[in-house]
Amino acid sequence: MVLDIQEQLEIIKRGVAEIVPENELVEKLKKSIARKKPLHIKLGLDPTAPDIHLGHTVVLQKLRQFQELGHKVTIILGDYTARIGDPTGKSETRKQLTEEEVRKNAATYKEQIFKILDPAKTNVVFNSQWLASLSFADIINLAAKYTVARMLERDDFAKRFANEQPISIHEFFYPLMQGYDSVALEADVELGGTDQKFNLLMGRHLQKEYGQEPQVALMMPILEGLDGVQKMSKSLGNYIGITESPREMYGKTMSIADELMIRYFELVTPVSLAEIRDIEEGMKNGALHPRDVKMRLAREIVTMYHGREAALKAEEEFKSIFQKKELPDEIPEYVLDKNQLEEGEIWLPKLMALAGLVSSSSEGRRLVIQGGVRVNDKKVVDPAAKVQPENGMIIKAGKRKFVKIVV
Repeated sequence: MVLDIQEQLEIIKRGVAEIVPENELVEKLKKSIARKKPLHIKLGLDPTAPDIHLGHTVVLQKLRQFQELGHKVTIILGDYTARIGDPTGKSETRKQLTEEEVRKNAATYKEQIFKILDPAKTNVVFNSQWLASLSFADIINLAAKYTVARMLERDDFAKRFANEQPISIHEFFYPLMQGYDSVALEADVELGGTDQKFNLLMGRHLQKEYGQEPQVALMMPILEGLDGVQKMSKSLGNYIGITESPREMYGKTMSIADELMIRYFELVTPVSLAEIRDIEEGMKNGALHPRDVKMRLAREIVTMYHGREAALKAEEEFKSIFQKKELPDEIPEYVLDKNQLEEGEIWLPKLMALAGLVSSSSEGRRLVIQGGVRVNDKKVVDPAAKVQPENGMIIKAGKRKFVKIVV
């Protein structure tokens, strides 16, 4: 059953930051219902990194909602645009990826996006399908449809130009290429984050230039990471990866700030808006404890990517470790070679790095200084501390990472 315009709008506008322009979206929905023809919804993803985190899923969740409303969805994996790299928000030219790197990342993306999207209702294409066939004359014609002055209105380009930092000519082609994707697909709606506004509006501009009805740009907010301040990012370490273990995913969710819980419910879970409003009201009037709400949020997130059974198991383990102060059921082991010891000892941050608890000795040292490291449940705060490893020694790093040493 096709929902009426108001019902569709309520779902479409959930969590949305901006729709440009909203009145055109209403008109497109009217035509869609009258003609019994679904809208064509586009989302471009540049496979510039191998993994997807919850921040990436905000637009994917919105795309899933469009699917459930019966609209046609196309994911564009930007194998051509990824070779340039989106200059949005960058203070310098990005390193160009090789075709092999892009294809490898794209394969991982295709696997991960179907944890959210319905594969039977998702059309996945590479933008090389149309960009690779453009002649040089076609590219000149494309470039002639926008001015350098307008391109320099972009905040990132403007700052780099003012600071006399290099801007390569090929970077100007990124928004043109993304916009041309919309021309090639004749998209009705394009999704993206609020940081993608310039690129999405470029699609509208180019569609007009090529004689098409312009798309509507629908922008989703940028999800804050675990620190509650910066946007979720692997480079900042404040992310929840959708391929992480249930235990890690649950524990990380429990560390987010209370004031972000409703935002996470709305942007990254399928919980209905009506229920989210009830949860919000329950916390305000004291009927619901924030801890219980956060546990519900963690269950919802883990269930989405690992199933309900895994979510319940992760919850029980979380309770055991953090409420009952017990050890997890399964602790990974690290086999330490005696040749790595000096007079039977080893610097603790180095051992943590070797065991995979931290990415480097310097990170381990910082964690020790911060009081986040325990050896056999005894806190270690001396960054120069050395330990004498023995079989069964348990090292805990942060709140959730454990390792058992085997010598």
